[in-house]
Amino acid sequence: MIQNFPIIVRQDMIRCALCKDPPCDTVCEKVKPADLLRSIWFRNEQTAAQKLPEKNPCLRCSAPCERACVRAGQVPIRDLVGRLYYQVLPECETPLPENEDRLKCDLCGVPLENPFLLSSSVVASTYDMCARAFETGWGGACFKTICTLDIHEASPRFSAVVGSNGGIMGFKNIEQLSDHSVKENMEIFRRLKENYPSKFILASIMGQNEEEWGELALLCEENGADAVELNFSCPNMAEGGLGSDIGQVPELVEQFTRAAKQACHIPVLAKLTPNVANMSEAAEAAKRGGADGIAAINTIKSIVGVNLHTYVSSPAVRGQSAVGGYSGNAVKPIALRFIAEMGKNPKLRGMHLSGMGGIESWQDAVEFLLMGASTLQVTTAVMQYGYRIIDDLKTGLNLYLAEKNFSSVKEVVGLGLEALSETTDVLERDTVIFPHFERERCIGCGRCEISCADGGHQAIHLDETRHPKLDGKKCVGCHLCMLVCHQLAIVPGRKRIRKI
Repeated sequence: MIQNFPIIVRQDMIRCALCKDPPCDTVCEKVKPADLLRSIWFRNEQTAAQKLPEKNPCLRCSAPCERACVRAGQVPIRDLVGRLYYQVLPECETPLPENEDRLKCDLCGVPLENPFLLSSSVVASTYDMCARAFETGWGGACFKTICTLDIHEASPRFSAVVGSNGGIMGFKNIEQLSDHSVKENMEIFRRLKENYPSKFILASIMGQNEEEWGELALLCEENGADAVELNFSCPNMAEGGLGSDIGQVPELVEQFTRAAKQACHIPVLAKLTPNVANMSEAAEAAKRGGADGIAAINTIKSIVGVNLHTYVSSPAVRGQSAVGGYSGNAVKPIALRFIAEMGKNPKLRGMHLSGMGGIESWQDAVEFLLMGASTLQVTTAVMQYGYRIIDDLKTGLNLYLAEKNFSSVKEVVGLGLEALSETTDVLERDTVIFPHFERERCIGCGRCEISCADGGHQAIHLDETRHPKLDGKKCVGCHLCMLVCHQLAIVPGRKRIRKI
């Protein structure tokens, strides 16, 4: 797979708004530029390239798409399409799969068309929303947590950490549970199952006591749910011993899991909180209580955006705020760490792991699969980009599986665990891998020298032509320079064996 292309072109796509009903599409008669741009953004450029016409339609085109853009002239669409033809397409070795059979899997034995589910949240909170998601291609949905509590949400209830390109890196919410009655939600389940029998309905529930956990689990089963997810992890429902308060006490996890499992006959997953040092203790307790699987992670307790004038963090509700749940691509490393922890735990062998926490692209999805997740849940990326991201999630993953000669997505699960250690003690420390500078890509900005001088080992300086030079006697091979180079002009080079 081409690794550098999507990172390079993202610099040219920063101004692309990923529009609804994009104007660029309305003026192009030969391709749909917006679909191509979206695939590039979500690192699915090989799929985009192989869907292009045989000849580049942009060659003798005056680029009306660029003028029609909501940011006219700021997105080099013609150049981006050209790079798909001349940079990506020649390196495509694997043709697009003819079907999606490789994506078929299951959740605790219940068939799934693909491993992608909406996670329990606002994106799966009404019949119409779930129906549109199913029509778009999602394999199923974990419905917003059902409870008997009287829910009244605060306004506003969202805030975010925004990156240099204007996109959301991390997302904070102070949202609670479903504000529909239990009766209303059961009607939604019945309609969804009647109209979309092949789609997976995962019912998230939260009870206030053993009896209620059992009653809700049974009701969900009777009204069409394929499985139940026990919400032991919502950081916004901790008052009164609910939500993440439960997930931090293994005894309560076991107790309430057993109550739900004994009341129904469908698979039961325990959704655990990341607001702990280790998740295995609660996961093992869930297994003792009869859980068939684990869902993780839920959002991380956070404070975002403290106003320097009012001194109130965001979102501010009439001058007050609260600790809330943090999600989005920024939490993916933490989510992967917890999934891997449970994937490597021999006491949890055989349990289904449903992973979530920052999944935006098909590469993110593969990383979760490699760390032991068998199904994948998404919310924040949908809130930012819409249900339409499923196209690139599915086609990107499908092409990856074909390229690696996997016949099923299930063959990928856990392949990355053997090489992973909990500590750095096992790592080899006798080799230094020097950076290599690719002059044709370097623009002479000097960022590598600055970072090496002030954050590394003073091993890089610019020559008279503003190209970096390496002092091998000082370089320790930390690769900080590679990470700060936005031109991708620094790559791994030759190796040196340390002298003993």
